[in-house]
Amino acid sequence: MSSDFSNLRLDFPVLDQHVGGRPLVYLDNAATTHKPRAVIDALARFYERDNSNVHRGLHALSMRATDGYEAARARTAKFLHAADPAEIVFTSGTTASINLVAQGWARANLRPGDVVICTEMEHHSNMVPWQIVCEQTGATLRYIPVTGDDAEGGLDLAAYEEMLNDSVKVVAFTHISNTLGTINPATEICAKAKAAGAITVVDGAQSAGHENVDVQAMGCDFYAFSGHKMAAPTGIGVLYGRRELLDSMDPWQGGGGMINIVNYEGSEWKPSPERFEAGTPNVADAIGLHAAMDYLDQVSRPAIGKHESTLAAQAYDALSQLPGIRLLGPRAGQPRAGLVSFAFADVHAHDVVTFADQDGVALRGGHHCNQPLMKKLGLPSTTRASFYLYNTEEDVAALVASMQRILKFFGA
Repeated sequence: MSSDFSNLRLDFPVLDQHVGGRPLVYLDNAATTHKPRAVIDALARFYERDNSNVHRGLHALSMRATDGYEAARARTAKFLHAADPAEIVFTSGTTASINLVAQGWARANLRPGDVVICTEMEHHSNMVPWQIVCEQTGATLRYIPVTGDDAEGGLDLAAYEEMLNDSVKVVAFTHISNTLGTINPATEICAKAKAAGAITVVDGAQSAGHENVDVQAMGCDFYAFSGHKMAAPTGIGVLYGRRELLDSMDPWQGGGGMINIVNYEGSEWKPSPERFEAGTPNVADAIGLHAAMDYLDQVSRPAIGKHESTLAAQAYDALSQLPGIRLLGPRAGQPRAGLVSFAFADVHAHDVVTFADQDGVALRGGHHCNQPLMKKLGLPSTTRASFYLYNTEEDVAALVASMQRILKFFGA
């Protein structure tokens, strides 16, 4: 497969369309990415040939489906550099993965006086579950602050160090901010948490499909991501967990597939990861995830990340020349993931997105599931342009031209 990014758009059928009479410029990749033909074909092959339930069937289709499902688990372990495929739990997405840790590990281990640390830039999916479990257990939730009027300074790591003590049991943080484009020093954060005796939970929704992830080198205890944010189908996600931690956890949901023995008086669970996959698993989309991981690694995740960051830097530089604009996150010249979030002084983000759609440019406007961060920054919402491997410099130019038209229309 060619890593010439100008040609990769051809691998994604949905991009071959017009919106508002113009070729689609899709810049909403932090919300969800499109699927290459390789993934669509893998799904079609499964439904056309192998569709069956897994693990308990002895007929040919069930055995092929089981082989495909477990091959996807092994492929995911390789994708994350996990030590063992048994450390990979399939879920419905990042949200479900984090909730599994909060309810399966934290609820059983937290006590009044214990502390959970998150950051002020967390997506609601890595904040609300910890709020809930702290209410359930009497633990306290604290936040590593972001610095700078526009959060350009990233996390206050000195404040983080001061927060760490024997009371801290969990440090949960995003690897890459879905609003700011900030790339957090995950290995450093995990090492400091480990030294304090805390477990770490990394939200990898914005990083797994954009750079090489080595969970062993990172030193995290749990790592969560969603397939749909990295060219795989919706409805499939992953929780990586160190085997000894997974084995120490009781199941979060009960049902078929996660038990060894069931009696009227009680039940005996299977070992991890099966104990966390109650019911019929999402076999087809796990197989689609496998195809997506193969595709991304053939292109090269480091190359994808570099390509996206280059486009984001170009967009940041060009947008910064527009009047009345406020740009969030790392400043020009600082490391930035493949997205740019901004706000105009006199035009609401929802108006920006609506008008951009008329130009065929798909953006995201709102609080991006970062309501507390928006309030801290004094913003009701922002517009976000997020890039992926199929975006081009021409897409950046289309974005800037659309913003210029919008400002002219509103007289801003």
